[in-house]
Amino acid sequence: MDIKTAIKALAALAQETRLRAFKMLVEAGPKGLSAGVMSERLGVPQNTLSFHLSHLNNAGITQSRKEGRSIIYSAHFQFTRELIRFMVENCCQADTVSCHVDAQGAKEIIEFFIEKECCG
Repeated sequence: MDIKTAIKALAALAQETRLRAFKMLVEAGPKGLSAGVMSERLGVPQNTLSFHLSHLNNAGITQSRKEGRSIIYSAHFQFTRELIRFMVENCCQADTVSCHVDAQGAKEIIEFFIEKECCG
């Protein structure tokens, strides 16, 4: 992942409704949720939520598909794994002595999300 893609994704998540929606989609797993269900659970009008979901889709963090008359949104787990790897893969490379605990934490994050292929 390049830095501009990461910035776009992180900027999309830097808003309360979008972050709450993304977390809800991560929790839902690959099956995703309809915009209507999400709107109800988040207490956000559908047109407002559609704006935010479009923003997340454009950043690559989520994806959508049509099922009947509903649009189903889901977290884009491969993209999320790439973003997490981008954020932590070089953890403590410059100071391996005093950062051992942090480096181990970064390794655990990478293993959980990437090597075990969490949620997809």
